[in-house]
Amino acid sequence: MVTFRERIAREKKREFRDEEYWGRPVPGFGDPLARLVVVGLAPAPHGGNRTGRIFTGDRSSAFLVRALHAAGFASQPTSRHRGDGLRYVDAWITAAVRCAPPDNRPAPAERDRCRPFLEREIALLPNARAYLALGGFAWDCVRTAAARRYGTERSPVPFAHGGCCSLGPGRPLLWGSYHPSPLNTNTGKLTQEMLVDLLGRIRAGFVEARPRAGDGR
Repeated sequence: MVTFRERIAREKKREFRDEEYWGRPVPGFGDPLARLVVVGLAPAPHGGNRTGRIFTGDRSSAFLVRALHAAGFASQPTSRHRGDGLRYVDAWITAAVRCAPPDNRPAPAERDRCRPFLEREIALLPNARAYLALGGFAWDCVRTAAARRYGTERSPVPFAHGGCCSLGPGRPLLWGSYHPSPLNTNTGKLTQEMLVDLLGRIRAGFVEARPRAGDGR
């Protein structure tokens, strides 16, 4: 993945040829007190790998952020570049793999090398009440990382859009959504209505009687 991300950053896409690509691992971004943690697959070669911010600057991010804004989790409906003013409210966005992989298909060894970073990120988000995995790959990675983080058994529940499973007593819930890739959104497999509805269901499941730590309420 390192070779691929660096090559993409050198060769660039024609429409971005005058831009300086990030070309490095892409960190998570959002509200550190978030109750919702959204986990994608990996940075897009000409999205996060270009802009340096996860789910920024490509068609998947445009679809996702529009839905997050409609559901009240984003300050604006667009995510074009770092410094564009986007803020996430009660949400943190990250990915299971930190570098853009060839063909958007990380090898098992690459997935496993990135897992400790996801585990540490989970540990640094103590207010999390729900994880939303975008696609089956992220679903499996979160199930494994959460089990290691919380010392529980890995959930046997399979991935499904709108699916939900418990990660243990008093632990966050894991929800699943189809990935907002053009392959899914252009074919209608995933629509804005579907994703906004799912985000609304997740928000409704938060324990409102227990405010977020640090909110001062």
